[in-house]
Amino acid sequence: MSINANNQQSNNSNPLTINCLPQPLLLGSASFTRKLILSQMNIPYHVVVRPIDERTLGDRTMNANPEELVLLLANAKMDKLLGEIEGGGCDGELSDALEVSSASGSELDDKNGMESNNNSVNDNEKEWIILTGDQVVTCQNRILEKPTSISEAKQFVSLYATHPPSTVGSVVLTHFPSGIRVEGVSVATIYFKESVAHSTTTRITTDETTNNEGRDEGGPTDDDDSRPMDLVDRLLEQDAPILSCAGGLMIEHPLVQEHVERIDGTEDSVMGLSKDLVVRLLGDLKVRLDER
Repeated sequence: MSINANNQQSNNSNPLTINCLPQPLLLGSASFTRKLILSQMNIPYHVVVRPIDERTLGDRTMNANPEELVLLLANAKMDKLLGEIEGGGCDGELSDALEVSSASGSELDDKNGMESNNNSVNDNEKEWIILTGDQVVTCQNRILEKPTSISEAKQFVSLYATHPPSTVGSVVLTHFPSGIRVEGVSVATIYFKESVAHSTTTRITTDETTNNEGRDEGGPTDDDDSRPMDLVDRLLEQDAPILSCAGGLMIEHPLVQEHVERIDGTEDSVMGLSKDLVVRLLGDLKVRLDER
């Protein structure tokens, strides 16, 4: 799930700079919302993704622990990406990241007003901070991931009217090449109005472009049809990627927002990447690195 998050970070606070950690961050996720949140945090990043077969990993049975699942998946993504980096499979992408970082380093230093620890293309040993994550939705002790069909998405939504779903999101950070790793989980609960499961009647006009003779302008004809449309139908009409979202809903979408009563937790956590968790883990990673 995702929702437009307020920028809770000062415009001058880049947590990588504050902790004297290498930049840019390597983001092992193609998620639009995670990229948006990192931008809001003023964290420079470069996307390097190596997909895994998520559905073959972990326990998704009734009453399974969702925190264990999202940590397992985020660590599996991290292991896959680290293996590619160590084996040279990401050299081209890392070179691109270094070149962009080198070109923008002065601008970043001026913007943050602090010394930056950006990598240089000429460094003998490259250092990276890598971030991976995962998110699931839980409802009625069930773990809900991305729906596999429109029908399943509708089943999910019908549950939300009477059983508030929770988002469970993990973050894993690793320093390369030391291999030092930290991880954490954030949880938020969304309370929907009962209207989220209701259908509305929508008129479908099948003869809009033909001759209007014999009817009043704007009035119904025998060619007009009406059918009930639920929230998923309305989202599909607007090309919302419901099959790409954990739990089947993009919370930031206006059609969904009108059915949200309240959220317990932070909006960015619902969005898929808790800012507070990222900041805390970067601090923990810095402490671990200093203890080496």
